[in-house]
Order: sequence, then structure tokens, then C-alpha cells
Amino acid sequence: MPVFNEGRFIEDALRSLRAQITPDFELEILVVDGMSQDNTRDQVGKLAAEDRRIKLLCNPSRHTPAALNIGLRAAAGQYVCIMGAHASYNADYISVCLQELLAHDAIGCSGKLITTPADSSRQARLVAWAAGHPFASSSRSVRTQPEGYADTVPFPVFCKYALLAVRGYDERLVRNQDNDMNQRLRALGYKLYVTAKTQCRYYPRPSVRSFLRYAFQSGQWNAVSLRANPISLGVRHLVPMVFVTVLLSLAAIALAGLSSHGLFDRIAALALGAILGSHLGIGSIAALHVGLQQRTLTALWLVPLILAFHVSYGLGTLIGLLITLPAAPSIPIETLTDSSRSN
Repeated sequence: MPVFNEGRFIEDALRSLRAQITPDFELEILVVDGMSQDNTRDQVGKLAAEDRRIKLLCNPSRHTPAALNIGLRAAAGQYVCIMGAHASYNADYISVCLQELLAHDAIGCSGKLITTPADSSRQARLVAWAAGHPFASSSRSVRTQPEGYADTVPFPVFCKYALLAVRGYDERLVRNQDNDMNQRLRALGYKLYVTAKTQCRYYPRPSVRSFLRYAFQSGQWNAVSLRANPISLGVRHLVPMVFVTVLLSLAAIALAGLSSHGLFDRIAALALGAILGSHLGIGSIAALHVGLQQRTLTALWLVPLILAFHVSYGLGTLIGLLITLPAAPSIPIETLTDSSRSN
């Protein structure tokens, strides 16, 4: 479990892991901390004093893929679970995922991810509804994908040997390291599976501002992934960039023709209005669907929020392609394989 400043969530996440049913295996819980500046380490230390299975490891680089490789080096088991602190897990989560992994001849298996508000505030509820809706995140997102073989798996149980076979996580990718890992596994013929027999609850960012900032940064790291391993991304990752590019192009053409009043300029303006109107129309349907489920008019705010989410994400990718982000410094992954041979 990679963590950094997770004092708000870490206790609930760890308690749900301590409560895991382990009928025929032992469990160790490795919390890899990126030098947290809040009370995360104190909370982990307190729980570790109560439960010897919990161990606190340090991640000086603070980057998620480095934390995952540190965990792989330290893990004693034949199977490893990649867990997040912004989540809580059904008591049977690990055992069911392990059973389903074996039953479906897969090397990675996760349960269904249920997007849940981080708190009871209006913003937290809107963010969770947006993040968990297929129109905002696509029908193939980890938050919306159906049961069955999948391209990516959230919070999976993995066969450790498969992760070692591809030399661990790419530490240059501060984000999207999971997409990259899953693609490299699939390229070797390994299968990934999502089961509906168990689930976990994921708590996204609690404010609209942090949600949109997350979208922008995720879009930026898509550009890094395109350079490092382009086939690790699907079409759905690039649709927001295409959407934003078309909007900006049409807006520029329409504005440039304000003085000339040409036919081409009017067509561009009409096309811009039609695209925006279509997006807002589909967003309205999504908002009504959520509003009926949740029995609240608050869901109507999803219409502008989903549009802002797509624009932020798309702008992030577009700017990321124009301005190269520095990759994180990478520790040679050979050390991961070498140090894990004895496990």
C-alpha cells in the first residue's frame, strides 16, 4: 500500500485489511510511506503495534511506482496485493480475488470498485457521482468496467512472479504505472480478471477543485505514457484531448471570422455550439439518472462538472504533449528481480 499524507483514510483502510478472512494463507501488510508530513506514520505505527502483520517501509522518492517496487522487494509471499489507502475492502476481498484468479487462469484479479463519497458534503458527493459514471469516466474505466477479463484491474491480487517477469513497475511514470504494467503483462499472454463476487469502496478527492486538478495532472501524465509506452493507453484516454482540440479549433475559427462574417466562420460557430450542446445534453441525461437514483436535485450540478472534468483532462494531455514533463528518476529494476529470487 503506497501512502503519502493519508492520515484521513489510512486507519479505515488498514482496519479493513486487518479484518480480511484468510482461510488458507497468511497475510502481511506492507505500508510504503513517501515520507508523509501528517500523522500517517504515527497511525500506521500505532496499528503495527497492535498487529505484527503490519510493517512500515520508507519510500524516499515519494513516487508510487517506486513504492510498489519497494513493496515487491520486501514481500515474502507468492502472491501480492496492490492496495490503496483511499479505499476500504470487503472482509472476503483478498480471499475471493485469489480464488477467482486461480479459477480463471489469470495472474491478476480484482473485485468491483464502488466509488463512494469521501464525506457527506455536496462537493464530495458530486465528485464521487462524476468519477463513477460511465459518461465521465467511460464504460471501460476501473470504476465502471463489467465482470470478466479486462485490460486493467484496480486493487488486484497478483502472482508475484509475473510482476518480476516484466521487471517491476516503471519508476519513470509517476502516474499510469498501472496501465503500463497491465499492458506489459497482457503482451506476454497473461490474463487479468475482474470479479463481481467481492468489492471495495474507493473514496475520490472530496472537493471539485482537487478533482479537476487531478484530471488535469492525469491528462498530463497521459502524454508521458504516450512517449514511454504508447500502447499502454486506450482510445478512451485520448478522447478528451481530441474533444478539447476540436473545441479550441472551432472557437478560434469562429472568433477569427467575427469581422468578416464568412460562411466558413458561421459553420464553425454552429459546429461549436452543436458539440457543446450535445455534451451538455448527454450530461443532463447522466445527471437525471443519478438524481433519480440518489433522489436529489444536487445531481444536476453534474452537467457542468462532467464538462469541466473532460476539458481539464483533455487540456492536461494537450499541454503535456506540447511541454515535456520531467520523468521521475528511476532505480534500476534489475535490483528488484535479483533481490526477490529467494522468495
